[in-house]
Amino acid sequence: MRLGAARLTKLARPTMSQTFTEKLTPKLLEYLGSLQDRDAKVIDHASPSQISAALEAAGTTLEVTGGKSTDDVLLKACDVVLKYSVRTGHPHFANQLFARADDASVAAEWLLGAVNTTAYTYEAGPVFTLVEREVLRAFAKVCGWPAESQGLSVPGGSIANMYGLLLARAHYFPEVLEEGMHACGPLVCFVSDQSHYSFLKSVKVLGMGSKSLIQVKTDAIGRMRADELKKAVAAARAAGKKPFFVGATAGTTVMGAMDPLDEIAQVCKEEKMWMHVDGCWGGSLVLSPTERSAMKGIELADSFAWNPHKMMGCTLQTCVFITRHEGALAKTNATKAAYLFQPDKEYTNLDVGDWTIQCGRRPDLFKLWVLWKRVGDAGLAARVDQCCHLARDVARRVRVHPAFQLVYEPSCANVCFWWVPPELRPFDIEKATQEQRDLLHKAAAPIKKEMQRLGQAMIGFQSINGMPNFFRLVFATADAWTDADTERVMRDLDAAGTSTWSQGTKRPLANGHANGTHANGVNGTGKVAKAA
Repeated sequence: MRLGAARLTKLARPTMSQTFTEKLTPKLLEYLGSLQDRDAKVIDHASPSQISAALEAAGTTLEVTGGKSTDDVLLKACDVVLKYSVRTGHPHFANQLFARADDASVAAEWLLGAVNTTAYTYEAGPVFTLVEREVLRAFAKVCGWPAESQGLSVPGGSIANMYGLLLARAHYFPEVLEEGMHACGPLVCFVSDQSHYSFLKSVKVLGMGSKSLIQVKTDAIGRMRADELKKAVAAARAAGKKPFFVGATAGTTVMGAMDPLDEIAQVCKEEKMWMHVDGCWGGSLVLSPTERSAMKGIELADSFAWNPHKMMGCTLQTCVFITRHEGALAKTNATKAAYLFQPDKEYTNLDVGDWTIQCGRRPDLFKLWVLWKRVGDAGLAARVDQCCHLARDVARRVRVHPAFQLVYEPSCANVCFWWVPPELRPFDIEKATQEQRDLLHKAAAPIKKEMQRLGQAMIGFQSINGMPNFFRLVFATADAWTDADTERVMRDLDAAGTSTWSQGTKRPLANGHANGTHANGVNGTGKVAKAA
C-alpha cells in the first residue's frame, strides 16, 4: 500500500521542535543561579522508593516503556531530577575530586549538545579539530614538551591511564600489535601502593593479568620511593620478567601525594622503561608558577593523563591524554577504516580518529578551550593556587581545634583528618590501644550519614594504610569556598559528631575510655603521617 502524497510529504519533511528546550532552559538557569545559596541543602537525601514516589506524583515513573509523556509531565520530572540530584556546585560539596562547573564550561557543554558532532575527522568537526590541536599544543608547552607532542580528549582518566600502558607496550614490544601477548613474554609494570585502581583494571583489560602490576612502597606522605622502584625492577628482572612501564602519580586520590617525578624519570631512563604520569587530580599544579615545583620532572615523562574537570572547573567529562612521542598513537591504534579515513579527502592530515580506541568521540576539549580563553593563563593558575591555599588553611585550623586531628600533612588540595570522640582527646595514634583505634574508626560513618540527612556539607571518609576511618576534604573548586565556609563546615561537622556520639555510638570501657568494633577489620598498624 502506497502512502498518500500529503502523508508522505509530512513524513519526509519533519520540523524541528524547540519547545521542550525553550521550556527547560529557564529551569536550568534558575538552578545554576541557586548554587551559591549556602543555606540550600547540598543534597535532599532520599531513598530509591522516595524518588520513585516523587516521579509518580509528577505524573510519570522510572519505566520508559509505554505511551509518550507530555512536555508538562517531563518538565515536572526534570524538577524531581534537579531536586534529588546532589548539588555538586554547592560551595560545601567536597566529596569527590570534582565540584562546581565553571559557567563558561557549562555554556560550552550546551553548545556541544546543540551541534552534536564527533571529533574523529576534520570533515565531521572542523572547528573542534583545530580547537583540540591548539589546547593540546598549549598544554604540551606548559609541560615543557616538544611541539610535535600529540594527544586526545578521552572519556575519563582511567582510559587515559590505559592509553599510557597501550603506547608503552607497543613502543617496546611492537610485535604485540599483530601476534598478541604470547609474543612478548612476561611483562611487568610498576605503580605506587597508593596509585589509582584504574591501573589494575587496565592490565586486566589488556590481557596482562593482575600479577603483572607491581606495587612499589611509598614514603611517609604517600609518594613512590625511587629506591624501592629500583629494587622492584631488579627483582622482576631476576625473576625473568620484562619491566617496561612505570605509572607515577601526581596527586593520589586520598592523600593527594605527589610522586617525585624527577627521581622516577631517572630510574626509567636507566632501566629503559616508559614513564607515564597519572596527573588526573594533581596535574593541574603544572599550570601554577607557585605550585609547579611539585611537578618537577614532568618534562621528562613519556605520557600524561590530566582531568581539567578536576580543579579547573570544566564539566564532566573533560579529560586529556598526551604523549611526547609523535606518531605513537597512530602506530598503536590505527586500523585505517576505508569508509572513514579516505586519503583523497580534504585535510586528512588533521584527522585523528584513527589514533583512538574509539570511533565516535565527543569534542570535549572545546569546553576547556572556552574556559581557558575566558580566564587566561593567570586565571587557571589562580584556581590552582586558591585550592592549595584552602587546603593548607583547613589543615592549620584542624591543628588547633580540640575535636579534630590531622592524619596526614596536606598534599595537593587534600586534607585528611579525624573527628575525635571527647573521651579519646587528645588522641595519639602511636599510643592508642586497639580498642581506641576501633572506636575512632566508628565515628566517621554516622557523622557522614547525619550530615547527608541534614543536607549539609558532603565530605568523604575512608580508611587506608591501616588507619581508622578519617575524613578527606578536597578542594576541587576555587571560586565558591570562603573562610566563612571553612568555619561553618567545621562547626557543622563537629556538631554532627557530638550529636551522633551522644546518641549511642560510644560504649564504655573498663578504663574509663570507650570501646567498640568495626566491620572491616582495621588493624591499627598505621602511624600518623606514615604509610604502612
